[in-house]
Amino acid sequence: MLLAIEQGNTNTLFAVHDGTSWIAQWRAGTDATRTADEYAVWLSQLLSMAALSLKDLDACIISSVVPQSVFNLRNLARRYLHVEPLIVGENVDLGIAIHIQKPSEAGADRLVNAVGAHTAYPGALLIVDSGTATTFDVVGADGAFEGGAIAPGINLSMQALHEAAARLPRVAIQKPRVAIGKDTVEAMQSGVFWGYVGLIEGLIARMKAEYHAPMTVIGTGGVASLFDGATQAIDHFDHDLTILGLLEIFRRNPYVRGQ
Repeated sequence: MLLAIEQGNTNTLFAVHDGTSWIAQWRAGTDATRTADEYAVWLSQLLSMAALSLKDLDACIISSVVPQSVFNLRNLARRYLHVEPLIVGENVDLGIAIHIQKPSEAGADRLVNAVGAHTAYPGALLIVDSGTATTFDVVGADGAFEGGAIAPGINLSMQALHEAAARLPRVAIQKPRVAIGKDTVEAMQSGVFWGYVGLIEGLIARMKAEYHAPMTVIGTGGVASLFDGATQAIDHFDHDLTILGLLEIFRRNPYVRGQ
């Protein structure tokens, strides 16, 4: 079975694929100081709840945007799974071209999303990934990564608003009932939520106009569900886009099997 690890700045996803389908998924808060041993204890407990064990895992692929965590995740695979993990960004064949000035600067998460999106959807694509940052990435009809835009994530913006303005409280992000808030909490929720809807719609419109070709827009990421039903600019919401990309990359690099 394959253990796929997708690590973002805020959360880390562990998913198990049995060769046919994803049979288990768990999330943990990203902590760059967490050791391989700590990961193993946490993971083994969750595996046991799904009637699985570390011994069932015979392959591993890792995508991380937190470089200081890769050492511990690699050791988790080596020490407890007894396999050499495939790490996105380290001599891995993604199977796609990267059409930006400095390909090495493209984040692993953005490239994995591009692979996953091209696997699942035809034609040119625009991926809106809502997480710690909100990224807008263009994928050509041939699967090539064409570049995009990076904006602060909605949670980051709300946190900055609270920390920078002494009288503004910390509030939960949710779709407000109205755009015109009648108290401070409603006003903050409206400004951040509908402001982000405007950001998403505006950048999608600009990118579509600039690309000069039809594009299907895919929403994904940890907080993407917030915007489901709030805008017509996103055609599909696909929360498994990243692990789909990891699975496809694993399949394109068969040399990791059995190591």
